[in-house]
Amino acid sequence: MQRDEQAYHYGVIRRAIELIDSGGADLSLEELAAQMGMSPAHFQRIFSSWAGVSPKRYQQYLRLGHAKTLLREDLPLLETAHAVGLSGSGRLHDLFLRWEAMSPGEYARRGEGLTVRWGWFDSPFGLALAMGTDKGLCGLGFAAEVGAEPALADMRSRWPKAEFAEDPQALRPQVEAAFARRGETALHLIGAPLQIKVWEALLNIPEGGAATYGEIAEVIANPRAVRAVGTAVGRNPLSWLIPCHRVLRKGGGMGGYHWGLPVKRAMLAFEAARTEADAA
Repeated sequence: MQRDEQAYHYGVIRRAIELIDSGGADLSLEELAAQMGMSPAHFQRIFSSWAGVSPKRYQQYLRLGHAKTLLREDLPLLETAHAVGLSGSGRLHDLFLRWEAMSPGEYARRGEGLTVRWGWFDSPFGLALAMGTDKGLCGLGFAAEVGAEPALADMRSRWPKAEFAEDPQALRPQVEAAFARRGETALHLIGAPLQIKVWEALLNIPEGGAATYGEIAEVIANPRAVRAVGTAVGRNPLSWLIPCHRVLRKGGGMGGYHWGLPVKRAMLAFEAARTEADAA
């Protein structure tokens, strides 16, 4: 799939999510297509190429009940985290992530002496902003809901003393590999020590699964730190790669998402469909 097609398809998915949220959870294929000004065949084709499942199946993934099902299933988050000892290795389905964390002292300098390259890319979830250092990708955000300028200002503010250089060509191989689930993607985690622990725990949530903020707090051996965990999840600079979209409220509610709730819902449904396809 070409990248401009990905962005177009995400736009269709976004409109479908809005329609389903406004009371269209049980609309038929024909009704959904008509609401978006498309023929049923064209609408079905876009869904198949983007999600790999029918619009009807995708609707099921978008419902609150699906989120609750994810939390009820016996997901190995705690067991996996304890087994690997939070060793610094994580696997996102077929995508291997190799990461290195900035030291607390380096983080305290707020990026001073660090050169961060950045660029815009099309992605399955609309326009994506990628940032990286010589050690790997350090930032990944999405502009479909918040806008391009606010997204760029947001990411730059994470490391206010760093030098920023627009250089998409330097980042393109890593970004394309990340979205294509191809090869190894190096990450450079830049955050406070507690944030690093939380982000490391997120890497152990399996694709197609979910965890609660409380479970994450237990994984990092600080069960009382649920509020701090929520803050660290919201400050995750590498959305999608560090899967903060897989964290839900205890009752199965979606909660918030830094780059917009429609993006979070699209990511969860996209992964559910991909997991189903891989298992077939």
